[in-house]
Amino acid sequence: MTKKNGTSKSAKAAARAEPQDTGPVSDAAAAEERRVRLDTSRMKSSYCNVCNATSTREEVVINFGLNQSWDRTEGDLEIEIQHRIIMSPHAAGKLREVLNELIGEYEGRYGPLQD
Repeated sequence: MTKKNGTSKSAKAAARAEPQDTGPVSDAAAAEERRVRLDTSRMKSSYCNVCNATSTREEVVINFGLNQSWDRTEGDLEIEIQHRIIMSPHAAGKLREVLNELIGEYEGRYGPLQD
């Protein structure tokens, strides 16, 4: 048997073929073993400098766009909405938690954000 990285090929195959019974696995242990893999193959990046949001009982809608009106003294502002994200209130709550943590870390490094 050829060894590669200290383990024989047949030992690796046996480990894959015959799962060993290690007793009952708790939900916490199973959760610790799970990994999240992010597929970025179809990801697109955009710069947005405008955001607004609205909600209903069933969903939260966040629009992201681009303000290219550099002369703010004349006429209406025209905002090009580029992305609309629709999510459940539960997912929006998780987003709030993540943003609060992220902004807290940012302000810890660079000082408070100004309104």
